[in-house]
Amino acid sequence: MMEETGRPETAARSTPFVVAVATLGAKMAKADGPVNRDEVDAFKHIFRISPNRVPTIARIFNRATRQSGGFEPYAKRIAKLFRRSPMVLEELVYCLAYVARADGTLHHREIVYLRSVADIFGLDARAFERATAIRPVPEWVDTYDVLGVGPEDSKERVKSAYRRKVRQAHPDKLSGKGLPEDSIKRANRRLAKINAAYERILEDRGLN
Repeated sequence: MMEETGRPETAARSTPFVVAVATLGAKMAKADGPVNRDEVDAFKHIFRISPNRVPTIARIFNRATRQSGGFEPYAKRIAKLFRRSPMVLEELVYCLAYVARADGTLHHREIVYLRSVADIFGLDARAFERATAIRPVPEWVDTYDVLGVGPEDSKERVKSAYRRKVRQAHPDKLSGKGLPEDSIKRANRRLAKINAAYERILEDRGLN
């Protein structure tokens, strides 16, 4: 049984994590048929594979594309490692979707695969849509929805939700976890939306 790691940063650099991500990426590339070079290159690009790890990752990736076994155990492994870091799990789905789009389209079987991984990760429908852009979130969204609260919620509840969202979305939580620079940029944009939503709510309630 895999040992539980106490820190997400440690988990992201661990061998079980590397094996799980490479396997999920391979199964993603294979979901719509034979794996092509564009998908392999997309995987190496989005996960920023360092040269010294290419041979190891390549072996895991190639073995996973040949095996008929499922991806579920690997997705569950990652879900366990990052059960307290939902933003990391969302970014991983985003990276897998990037691989899926390498051939210019998102096939139905690829969408089914991505949904299955997201379900195992415990991501809700909105997180899945953000990660895959299957149904892009509009530029303007309800400010309360951004924080996951409602107009009827108390000031204390809104403030608590805001702080929780900031902790989850802060780019510093993603840096050093093996995620690509694009993910950090997305986290910055998401954090800006969270801050803007909170400021708007305070303003509408006359609390500024």
